Amino acid sequence: MNVEYTGRQYEITPAIRKEVETGLTKIRKILGDKFETKVILTVEKHRHKAEITITPRNGPIVGLAQAGDMIVAVNEALDHLEKQALKYKTRWRSKKRKSHEKWNGQSTREDLQTAVGLDEKTIVPVVVHKFPAVARTTEVHLVHSEDAVALRPMTLEEAIKEAHFRDRDIFVFRDPKGKVMVLHRTRDGRMELIEAP
Repeated sequence: MNVEYTGRQYEITPAIRKEVETGLTKIRKILGDKFETKVILTVEKHRHKAEITITPRNGPIVGLAQAGDMIVAVNEALDHLEKQALKYKTRWRSKKRKSHEKWNGQSTREDLQTAVGLDEKTIVPVVVHKFPAVARTTEVHLVHSEDAVALRPMTLEEAIKEAHFRDRDIFVFRDPKGKVMVLHRTRDGRMELIEAP
């Protein structure tokens, strides 16, 4: 790894060089060894500025920081650079690596072919797609809602009217005996009743 140092109104000390080298080892673990580094250290009045630029494959990543001490500025610039490198690495990994051919009506994937019918004249080909082995999960967002819970016991008819009135897809209530019940509106608009054990 090649590191190019530039000092503007500042003399680069071995301590600063060591600080930069140790910080770049973390970034090397994230991105690998194939990048060049430019370090520009500047002192203007009483401000110490550190600008560290690395150039991986798809463009430069820059870490900037300003502090009262040069070591603090270098560490802040390296922290900023490390965060940028992690974003760069995750963005690079998440890109789809597919061929960019236009779809011509033919399926390029291996689909299971089967046929449905009573005899050879009435047979109709059916394509059955494979589903992924692991379903994707989405991030859970918790929202506490006072509108979806009844404060007093009520009958089923009252709970249905209350759920419609409050325009809730899920409504939790207790029946007159004290048992917890959940009303759930399905996608087709029907209401389902779930009895809690």
